[in-house]
Amino acid sequence: MPDDTTRRAFLGALLGGGVGAAALSPADGLLDSFAPLSGRTWESTRGAVPDTVASQYGEATVTYDDYHVPHVEADSEAAAYFAVGYVQAADRLFGMDLVRRLMDGRLSAAVGEQTVESDIFHAKMDFRGAAEASAEALEGTRTEAMTEAFADGVNAYIEDGPEPLEAALAGYDIDEWAVVDSLLVGAQISWGLTGSFETLRRAVLRDRLDTDDYRQLYEAPFDHGAPIIRKGTTGEVQGVDGFPASPAAERVDSSFVDWLAAHEPPAWWGSNHWAVGGDHTESGSPVLAYDPHLTLMVPPVWYEQRITVANEDVDVRGAGFPGIPFVIVGENQHGAWGFTNVGADVVDHYTYETDGDQYRYDGEWRDFETETRTIEVSGGEDRDIEVRKTVHGAFVDREIDGETRHVGVAWTGMSGTRESEAIYEFSKTEGVDDYREALQKMDVPTQNALYVDDEQVYYKTTGKIPIRREDGEVIDGNRVFDGSAGEGGWEGFEPFGQSDWEGGEFIPFEEKSGVVDPDYIGTANQRVVDDPTYPIGFEYASGFRGMRVYERLDDRIESGEPVDTDFMASVQRDTLDIRARKLVPAILDARDRIDGADQWLDALADWDYRMERDSAAALAFHRFYDAFREATWADDFEELGLDDGWWPQEWVLTELPPDDDFFDGDRAAVIAEAMATAVEEIEAEGWSVYGDYHRTTIDHQFSGQVPSLNYPRYPTDGSGFTLFNTRDGLSAGSSWRQISSVDEPSRSILPGGQSGSVFSEHYDDQLRMWADGEYKAMSFETPDDGDTIEFGGDEE
Repeated sequence: MPDDTTRRAFLGALLGGGVGAAALSPADGLLDSFAPLSGRTWESTRGAVPDTVASQYGEATVTYDDYHVPHVEADSEAAAYFAVGYVQAADRLFGMDLVRRLMDGRLSAAVGEQTVESDIFHAKMDFRGAAEASAEALEGTRTEAMTEAFADGVNAYIEDGPEPLEAALAGYDIDEWAVVDSLLVGAQISWGLTGSFETLRRAVLRDRLDTDDYRQLYEAPFDHGAPIIRKGTTGEVQGVDGFPASPAAERVDSSFVDWLAAHEPPAWWGSNHWAVGGDHTESGSPVLAYDPHLTLMVPPVWYEQRITVANEDVDVRGAGFPGIPFVIVGENQHGAWGFTNVGADVVDHYTYETDGDQYRYDGEWRDFETETRTIEVSGGEDRDIEVRKTVHGAFVDREIDGETRHVGVAWTGMSGTRESEAIYEFSKTEGVDDYREALQKMDVPTQNALYVDDEQVYYKTTGKIPIRREDGEVIDGNRVFDGSAGEGGWEGFEPFGQSDWEGGEFIPFEEKSGVVDPDYIGTANQRVVDDPTYPIGFEYASGFRGMRVYERLDDRIESGEPVDTDFMASVQRDTLDIRARKLVPAILDARDRIDGADQWLDALADWDYRMERDSAAALAFHRFYDAFREATWADDFEELGLDDGWWPQEWVLTELPPDDDFFDGDRAAVIAEAMATAVEEIEAEGWSVYGDYHRTTIDHQFSGQVPSLNYPRYPTDGSGFTLFNTRDGLSAGSSWRQISSVDEPSRSILPGGQSGSVFSEHYDDQLRMWADGEYKAMSFETPDDGDTIEFGGDEE
């Protein structure tokens, strides 16, 4: 946490004009915000959240614990969720507004020219239309009513609470919140976990690479032997049979794909979770460990909250995304749950013949469904764009190098979906049966769902996954379909409307892969199973984390020593990098070809392959690996006109034969070159151990203008391929850590703090603990002495 001197200096800079034209240009409309004693920034620092708030929904009390987690207590759910809306807005309103603007294509109206391309993409995808379809699907439900109460709570804060500092910095007003805005936040998460243009990349790669090279680099299954559901998994195994595959290739322009990829979700989003059944635990009840790997940012992507409703028998605690009322991952008095990304293919791509306002589909010319939208640009020129749709979904076009390129996009999240209803119902579950029932409404995103109660472990893949057919045969979706010829299409799918999920061609819930009551199971974004009933997808993690989860669990279970929450925490803190275990012997074998690196090679020779902050070997390997990757792929892909975003996954690199052509037949020479590059960099930077390089570089969106908004830099452990997960530069990693047991105290931690205000003591008060692999209690006891807000006095 920044000390008082830092905070005073920051405050003085803000209020005394220290942030001037060099950082924030007049075109941004920001300079007037900093007028001492009178500007908007001054006003945003002076207000305080009131301790009493009128609520038309009745009485509620919010009590904050030592880490600013709100314990919301009420007699009715509506009163509780009104209070949740208010406190989320008090802590995270700016981030909530930024996400809905992003998905709605309205960022530029707040921040100017720099986000115009993003707005064009998001408008053409019409995520707002998707959110409106989901709002229609929720009409008349209890979920809709609770989301409306939440929105009223947000708006009560917008009307009366202090303005967020960032809004003052950006110089714009935050509009009122609506139910559809919460669904836009949900759409952002769902697209972030399932949206992909990988099929288009694969089409380009098939066209440019030799067939054998393509198959070696992109189609060969990762032979790690550790899918989520392994051969011999105990319990009732579901959804394993096998299917015929039918890949195809189409020519797609790489420049257009690069433009699309700039607005694609990050490729490194992932997660871990594992559970152990009661037969192997010290308490006799199952235990769950969970850490989702999402963007690391200021403030964190997650917000922790506890909601207790006496009259509804609800007492739930966990994390959710600001802007969504409900606890998404966490636990209640009966069980605990979490989700990791499946990697399912729920996006299809189409090309068409076009002629002005028409496109050809299945032999017929049809009119595009067309709408003109204005992209407002703060301090710049507004843009009018055409938003077009086809029978399949969105139509995204862009002029690239003087020629207009296009692709039709179908995504399951473009239709009316019910994931909000599922998430709401999780809080009320009283065991596996209730959870399974709620899970069937989780239409997007496709996830590995893992649940434990006091008796059972339950794993299931969830989300709507289309079944594609050609001439009656089930096929993969890893192709670009010819929309004009009528290829592809999902029976029952209604883009921007209400789909027939049950009667259409989507994998039935009962036939999705799953296991009821396994002894133990672990997921880390590896492929679900070797032989699924239907094709699921082709974008899986390399498998290093999945292998390590099972290594740790297998060893413990085979030892006969019971599992407890301390053991689960030790697995969550595990830093062994299997890439190093595979490659370090090859580095040492090439030692006689590496000059001037003896101290680093000696460190590698004595190393246990753990990526820890005080390790010289971890530093050497990390910098070696990046150089090795560059030396292997850069020249070949540059000849293809493709940058590093097109390179193969890490499993492929670690498994290439030493005499492979991509090493020019001599891997040892490439290793020697990479090691020399790494040593030169390390010594030039003056680094000694991994922690000198690997630090908590977690920054705010306004880091360029106001660096004091960034979190402190602490040394930390792990890598993007270890269970203790911290991506290089900490752009992503474990965004929430949770260990849950019915019979032992549960634990959690955030990579930062609950509050989005730099002036709060809770801005980053969990960061050091997160960096050190520590936890705080995930208590269901309301603090006796915490700060409180009382809601009520204006009942309906």
